Amino acid sequence: MSTVVQPVPRTHEASPSVPRWRTVVWDDPVNLMSYVTAVFREYFGYSTARAEELMLAVHTRGRAIVSTGVRERIEADVMAMHSYGLRATIEEDRD
Repeated sequence: MSTVVQPVPRTHEASPSVPRWRTVVWDDPVNLMSYVTAVFREYFGYSTARAEELMLAVHTRGRAIVSTGVRERIEADVMAMHSYGLRATIEEDRD
């Protein structure tokens, strides 16, 4: 009997004194919604439901925050999104 290990969505925890940042993925006219969902599942380990929810936010609102954490980790996430051909930026998390 084998067990299936589900990926755990990444959270990048930082102490309250360390500024937090977020990865924003933007809508574009090129990538299919199914592709964006697959990227969110593969890279971030999100469930299908969560990846589809984020993809729909990108599609309907023009953007979605897909990760938050320390700047170095978020910079890596933004670069990864670029490597998948998605438009992504970093912004300070002021909430």
